[in-house]
Amino acid sequence: MLQLQPQSATPLVAQIVDGLASQIASGALRSGTKLPSIRQFAHAHQVSVFTVVEAYDRLVAQGFLVSRPHSGFFVRKRVVANAAPQALPAVGQGFDAMWYLRKIFEHRHLSVKAGCGWLPSDWLFEDGVRRALRALAADDADLGGYGDPKGYPPLRALICETLAEQEVAVQPAQVLLTQGSSQALDLAVRRLVRPGDAVLVDDPGYANLLFSLRFQGAELVGAPRTPQGWDLAALEARIVAHRPKVFFTQPRLQSPTGSVAQLAHLHRVLQLAEKHDIIIVENDIYADLDPEPRPSLASLDQLARVITIGSFSKTISPNIRVGYAVAHPDLIEDLAQLKMISGLTSAEFGERVAHGALTEGRWRKHLKALRERLAQAHQQVAGHLQTQGFELFAEPKAGMFLWARHPALADSLPLSNQASEQDIMLGPGHLFTADLAPTPWMRFNVAFAQEPKLWEFLGANLSR
Repeated sequence: MLQLQPQSATPLVAQIVDGLASQIASGALRSGTKLPSIRQFAHAHQVSVFTVVEAYDRLVAQGFLVSRPHSGFFVRKRVVANAAPQALPAVGQGFDAMWYLRKIFEHRHLSVKAGCGWLPSDWLFEDGVRRALRALAADDADLGGYGDPKGYPPLRALICETLAEQEVAVQPAQVLLTQGSSQALDLAVRRLVRPGDAVLVDDPGYANLLFSLRFQGAELVGAPRTPQGWDLAALEARIVAHRPKVFFTQPRLQSPTGSVAQLAHLHRVLQLAEKHDIIIVENDIYADLDPEPRPSLASLDQLARVITIGSFSKTISPNIRVGYAVAHPDLIEDLAQLKMISGLTSAEFGERVAHGALTEGRWRKHLKALRERLAQAHQQVAGHLQTQGFELFAEPKAGMFLWARHPALADSLPLSNQASEQDIMLGPGHLFTADLAPTPWMRFNVAFAQEPKLWEFLGANLSR
């Protein structure tokens, strides 16, 4: 049993990692040994579950442990003792992406969710969902059996009308409904990426996507984000060097930075994609939060080499899990086949609820109020951050996120660990980077970052 020193200047996470790594290296913990579960270890050593999560997480990433689904954590087989010191495994080789993905939702129960990726329940379209449910219950529609493989036809037609307002010409046959945008992204990853493929991604970028790509065994090539879009020179250089066939990107109200790509950047990305034969997967799930009508990669390309992905989970309710992918007809057929292989067909009940909420007459009023509420939250949270000495990456005044760093921090992870002990969820920046490297940057969700408890915590800990 490890002897932890709570009063030591060495963080508890580091003590656990160093202690277990030492036992594994010495042979005290042999290859194949099963470690205590997260909760068992936390109880035995009187530390938080979050602390053990982070320690096991690092040990998995460093190649000391392996996570086996439904079984637990085991000591990984190591190289012989006389061999040269082993470097950290490359991302996608010794990295357990699902372990990181679970970690994001580990502390949904924390009262201050300043780093989360969703909106508060009372900001969502709960009334619209309830009215849609009542209407659906009163309807004589047959709710038995399976839905259409591509999804509820009236909702697909409505998505076409919405995209037409954004100057994207599309037919219902080109729309595939999915269980949230996560399934749409996963289908695109499985269709377009093979293990070992170089894949271009925003850096920092959309965390769930990065985990999915690592799990697929892709080589992540970061395209550095700027407040205006991308570092175009670096983007082109990395395309030439790595020759990726796919670029997963989020031009509008990007997570985690909140940045919006300028029109000139969109044009240049499409030029590079055409020149180097790259398919672009445009993650546009925050389009409904954008108060400004603006072009997208899909509208400029008209789906010649762009797949665009959207979602209603961020604005109606995450519980209905309705998203969609829109693409060239041939590619949509492939994605639909993959969807049927993994899930047979659509969950039409949720799709009908989403359609009812969108068409019952109050949807546009809800969006207008939501956008105004987010704009006010941006102003307030940006002011708080700057007052406490944070540097803002961008000030979009829309969407959900601000990306910020403090000069007192070299790595935002220890502060996030401390915050969890105070019932506060922060968004440590390494979760959003292509290489998982330590970073001082942090993601703040403006809808949850207005609690005095958060600012008291940051003020007390950043002034030390």
